[in-house]
Amino acid sequence: MIKQFCFCVLVFFLHSNAIAQDCNLSLKGKVTDFHNNSDIIGASIQIEDSNRFTTTNFDGEFELKNICEGKITLIIKHIACETKKISMYIDKNTFKNIFLEHHVEELTNIEIKANTKTAKTSVETTLKKEVLSSFSDQSIGDALKTITGVSSLNTGNTIVKPMIHGLHSSRLLIINNKVRMFDQEWGEEHAPNIDINSSGRIDVIKGANTLKYGSDAIGGLILISPERFAVKDSIFGSTQISLNSNGLGGNVNTEIVKTYKNGFYGKLQSNYKQFGDFKAPNYYLTNTGQRNFNTSIAIGKNSYEKGFNAYYSFVNNNMAILQSSHIGNVNDLVNAINSNEPRVTEIFSYKINFPKQTITHHLGKLEAYKRFKDFGKLSIQYDFQINRRKEFDLRRGDRSNIPVVDLRLFTNSIQSDLEINYFDNLDINTGVLLRYQQNDAVAGTGTNPLIPDFDKYDFGVYATTNYDLDDTSELSAGFRYDFSRIKARKRYNITDWNETYNYDELFPEFETGAVEGTRIFTKPEFTFHNISASLGYAKSFQKNLSLFINYGLASRLPNPSELFSDGLHHSAARIETGLLTMQKEVANKFVVSLEKQNDNFGFTISPYYKHINGFIQLIPNGITTTIRGAFPVWEYNQTNAQIFGIDVDVNKKISEHFMYNGQVSLIRGDNLSENTPLIHMPANNFGNSISYNNQKLNQLSISLHQNTVLQQNRFPDYNFFTFNPTTQQDVFVDISSTPPAYTLFSLQTSAVFKLFKKGDLKIAFHVDNLLNTSYRNYLNRFRYFADELGRNFKINIKLNY
Repeated sequence: MIKQFCFCVLVFFLHSNAIAQDCNLSLKGKVTDFHNNSDIIGASIQIEDSNRFTTTNFDGEFELKNICEGKITLIIKHIACETKKISMYIDKNTFKNIFLEHHVEELTNIEIKANTKTAKTSVETTLKKEVLSSFSDQSIGDALKTITGVSSLNTGNTIVKPMIHGLHSSRLLIINNKVRMFDQEWGEEHAPNIDINSSGRIDVIKGANTLKYGSDAIGGLILISPERFAVKDSIFGSTQISLNSNGLGGNVNTEIVKTYKNGFYGKLQSNYKQFGDFKAPNYYLTNTGQRNFNTSIAIGKNSYEKGFNAYYSFVNNNMAILQSSHIGNVNDLVNAINSNEPRVTEIFSYKINFPKQTITHHLGKLEAYKRFKDFGKLSIQYDFQINRRKEFDLRRGDRSNIPVVDLRLFTNSIQSDLEINYFDNLDINTGVLLRYQQNDAVAGTGTNPLIPDFDKYDFGVYATTNYDLDDTSELSAGFRYDFSRIKARKRYNITDWNETYNYDELFPEFETGAVEGTRIFTKPEFTFHNISASLGYAKSFQKNLSLFINYGLASRLPNPSELFSDGLHHSAARIETGLLTMQKEVANKFVVSLEKQNDNFGFTISPYYKHINGFIQLIPNGITTTIRGAFPVWEYNQTNAQIFGIDVDVNKKISEHFMYNGQVSLIRGDNLSENTPLIHMPANNFGNSISYNNQKLNQLSISLHQNTVLQQNRFPDYNFFTFNPTTQQDVFVDISSTPPAYTLFSLQTSAVFKLFKKGDLKIAFHVDNLLNTSYRNYLNRFRYFADELGRNFKINIKLNY
């Protein structure tokens, strides 16, 4: 009886409380775009764990009635927006402003563009993930060579430096995941330490609109961007294996990605590559193998309003240097130039003997960003790099395993970037950079360091704007100032300091008074101020026709190699000499591009002109004999130069399944001070390809490519006579003449097979140098010693899961 009474009392009080609770409250509000405050129509607003919902009207307004007092959670959804949850306490009639991220499509891999609006008035070309996958066992330089106007400067076939319009090394900015690469890129045989498998896409910008990244992009910009992932719960990955007949090696790459609907993501990627001695059509290239291990990890939160990302990559390259490239005396050099075969040709081997290079490169980055309503986006980034380069030569005794060059370069930077998009037709981008760099010439090599110890301090500030003149035209402009100071510590031969270069009179402030035997200890210190600017115009016409006009003023300070090189560069097998009198380069660049983008017929015609005051070049200047043998001497000097040419691309859809593509690149470089051609300018070249594609037949693709490189008939004459102690007579050394023209063919085919619901298998088969042509490339430093690679069969298997 008592239990029944208590139960009735409890029910009475609960019923009374329910009657007393106010369920006549209303929630009104407005849903607007976080980006520009515009009204969002048709957004749904639902109270979580209930069937109470409504939608916004044409003014972005909504109302929910008969809400009870207490805490509620609203779920706001709209197409192309990130779903948003808002918790709030309701105790009276309430009005709520809600901001949705209506530009969330920027977060997806499909819609994301590597360059923001600031790049519209530049001439750019993109290599996407599916294209990069076909180069998984090659270098970034090999992939970029497929772009018109881009070539490469090679040291054999494994060290490939990209060139844009004949310019390379410090004149190209390489941006990897928003981090400018510093990996002792000043050497001709120092390839970028980048794992192409960790890239999502690569954009090559040939114009001048690169001020966000630096002032010294005289050649252009290579922008390497990671993949962007959709904001959803998912886990996916891929494993790729490539096998090659030439070098009997290949590459294994695997990656796995985990994403969450709240924007968090993580990615782990790793690969291993190994090759043995490569083969020219008629002989093996002894000691040309390589072993590389690379890995990267990325984590972050992908959200429109705010987010962060952290990235780390490790590159470990172990590369053999063609044994025949290291000469011991003048007679060896002359014989190498005049011979059709290398002086050393042995059977195939996986061994990496001396000479060789080992490089490790660490890169880390932490970036955070936040958007401010009706204003813009602020990003702050810290990054660091540690590059360790060891170059090994043929040495005897206890020093056989000690590198002759051992350099450690540490770089760390902090930078901010502010995008202001408050105005309807005007975007403003501005930022500040602080960077400190330290080079350590590691002791114990038993040789004088080619590059000395130095500390370098950089400060930069920039501002760029883009203004929409109307619906079809856009104007861009930019300005950048950079301050740099470099402090070095270096020992010079007293004779060179006082007599050869007259430094004792030119730079007495660098002397410390310390003399060790025949060498004087100095502390060179330089300060540079760089001013750069850009101006661009873009116009769209009917029938998918566009015109781009771009002007840029770029300044580049001399790099440490150009200032301080002093001695035998063993991996290059030559003496290199820099000059403390080097001044900065100043370039005026003009690029025009007329483009028609159409699947049936399209083209790009892009002429360019560059005038460079104080152009720094490395040129041969005879031979000298050291205790290591006889080596060519190369010296840096400055001249005024011009480079001009035209790039042409054409695509034509022949039928439903057949497509034609053509490329032409014409270039000319002149030394205006001496009225001679510039050294190491790419030869004119052209290519054609025809491809068959059938999406319905397992995405079958078959393509045949032809590429012709003409002989470079414009080159400076740096030939010379020198005394040969072996024959006791003067001999003529021809190091300037260029190899003849050549044509290469390649075949590529691929197909995709559906294995399971959310995965597929792609199998590709390639044949490079289809006709096994013997040829030599003018831009390969080993052209004196051996032919390029012969035919190569490659199978590429990629499993997406």
